[in-house]
Amino acid sequence: MTVSKTSLVMAALAGTVAFLPQITLASSHREAPAIAGMPRVDATDFYMFRSYEPNRQAYTTFIANYIPVQAPYGGPNYFTLDHDALYDIKIDSNGDAVEDYTFRFKFSTALSGGTGIKLPIGDKNVAIPLRNAGSIANPNDANINETESFRVSLITGTGHSATSARLALASDPTVVNFAKPIDNIGSKSIPDYPAYANKHIYTVTIPGCSTPGRVFVGQRAEAFAVNLGSVFDLVNLVPIEGDSAPGAGDGKGFPGGITQSRNNDDLVGKANVTSLALEVPTTCLVGTGNGVIGGWTTASLPTKRVLSANPTYNATDSTSGGYTQVSRLSNPLVNEVVIGLPDKDKFNESRPKDDGQFATYVTNPSLPALLNLLFKDAVNATLGTSIPNLAPSNLPRTDLVTAFLTGFPGLNQQKTVTASEMLRLNTAVPATPRGKQKTFGVVAEDLAGFPNGRRPGDDTVDIALRVVMGALCHPVPLGAELGVPGAVEDQPSDLINLGLCQPSDAPVGNVPFTDGAPISAKELQNSFPYLKAPLPGAHS
Repeated sequence: MTVSKTSLVMAALAGTVAFLPQITLASSHREAPAIAGMPRVDATDFYMFRSYEPNRQAYTTFIANYIPVQAPYGGPNYFTLDHDALYDIKIDSNGDAVEDYTFRFKFSTALSGGTGIKLPIGDKNVAIPLRNAGSIANPNDANINETESFRVSLITGTGHSATSARLALASDPTVVNFAKPIDNIGSKSIPDYPAYANKHIYTVTIPGCSTPGRVFVGQRAEAFAVNLGSVFDLVNLVPIEGDSAPGAGDGKGFPGGITQSRNNDDLVGKANVTSLALEVPTTCLVGTGNGVIGGWTTASLPTKRVLSANPTYNATDSTSGGYTQVSRLSNPLVNEVVIGLPDKDKFNESRPKDDGQFATYVTNPSLPALLNLLFKDAVNATLGTSIPNLAPSNLPRTDLVTAFLTGFPGLNQQKTVTASEMLRLNTAVPATPRGKQKTFGVVAEDLAGFPNGRRPGDDTVDIALRVVMGALCHPVPLGAELGVPGAVEDQPSDLINLGLCQPSDAPVGNVPFTDGAPISAKELQNSFPYLKAPLPGAHS
C-alpha cells in the first residue's frame, strides 16, 4: 500500500478534520479510580502485531495483559483471574468501530480431587493451605492443589445476529477447556518454569478458519518499560535524552537530561503480569475490509454481585443480571495521562463507536500544557532561548487524531474511517524480524511497529511522548517507505512533512523526549507468546 506525497497529505487532512467530533484515546495500569480497586480485571497492556517468530509470518498475534504490578513473591494465592468476569479481545475488520470478531476468555478454578490435597494430622485429614504440595513439572501434576483453566469462544458479529463457537484442541476437538499454569512460585516449587509453561501452549482450531492457531494464558514477565514513579511525581526528571544517541553514554545530549538505563524502569525485571495470548491466521481476521484491522481488549463483570455471608470455596458471592464493562484498553498510557480524572471510569465503560464524548481531551490535550508549566523556564534557561510555550499550538490537534484515532492513509487507515480509539494494524505490512526491529517503530522507518499495531519491543512511552509534543509537525524519514515520488532512502528527499501541522506549531517537536526506560525486542522471546517467563518468587 503506497501513495504519493500529495495524496498522503490531502487524505490525512481530510481524514482528520472531518472526524474531530468523534475521538478519544486509551488506558492502562491502574489508570482509573474504580479499576484500581479491581486488579484482576485491570488491563495493563494490549499488543497486536504480525507474528515475527520464524515461519509464523502468516499469523497475527494478540496479547492482552491483566493484573498490574504483580510482585513475584505475591503468595500464597498468587494471581488467578476472576471466574465471574468476561475477558474479550475485540477486532474491527471494516472500520466502523464495532467489533466483528470477539475472542472471549472465561476462567474457572478447582481444588484437586474436588476437596484439595489433605494430609493426615493425627486422626484427621486436613486440607493444606498452599497451592501446591511439592514440585511441579506438568499441567496435571499430582502436587497441584488448585488448578485454573479457561475456555475461549469466538463470537462473530454483535447483538441478536451474533454467533458463538468454542476454540478446540486441534489434536482432539472434544477438548475445549485448557489449563493455565500456576504462577512462578519459585524454583523449588517449579524447577524449570519455562519448560513447564510451554506445555500450556495449545494449537487450536478456530471456528470458520481452515488453519489452526495457538493460545496461551499464563503469568509472564512485565515487558512495559516505564519510569512510573518519576513520571507521576510531576515528571520528577529531565525528560530529554542526555546522550547524543540513546545508550551512547557520552553525555552529549541535553544538559542534565536523563539517559537510558534499566535502573529508570519500575516494571521490567521487577514485576509480572498475566497474559492472554492468541495467534490467529491473518486471513481469518481481515473480513471485508482493506486488510487493516482495529483491536482492543475489555473485561466485564456481572452487573450485580452480592457477597455471601457464609462463603465457601468458589462460592464467595452470587451474581445476577447482565455484564458491565469495567476495563478497556488499546493504546497505552492515555487514560492515565490524557483523559481527565472525572471521565476515567466512564471511558473504561465506553465503546469505540461512542468516543466522540471524549473529544476535547485529544483535540485540546492538557499534558503538553502541564509539561510547559513544569519545564519552560528550565529549558529556556539551559538553552538560552525564550520559547513562550513548549506545547504545540496547532489546535485542534489533527496530528494526534491521525496517529491514534484514524490511522495514516496509505499505512494503517481502514477502509471506512471512524475516528475511535483502537490499535490499527495493516496486516499487509510484513513482520520485521526481531533482530531488525526498531524500538521507535514507524517514525524510525520500521513500518511494522507502533502505531501500526504494537509489538512488545516498541518503546511506546517515548514514541507517544514525542508525538504528543509535536513530532509529527516536523519532517519524518518516511518518504521512501510511503512511496513519495523522488524520495530516496537515507537521503534528504526521504524527509517529508505529513501536512498535519508545521514545525512552527511545535517549537520542541524535534526534541528527543524520553522517560529513560528503554526496551528492545532483543530482550524478549523470539517465539509465541513472546513475553519472557515470569520472575520467580524465590530462588533455591
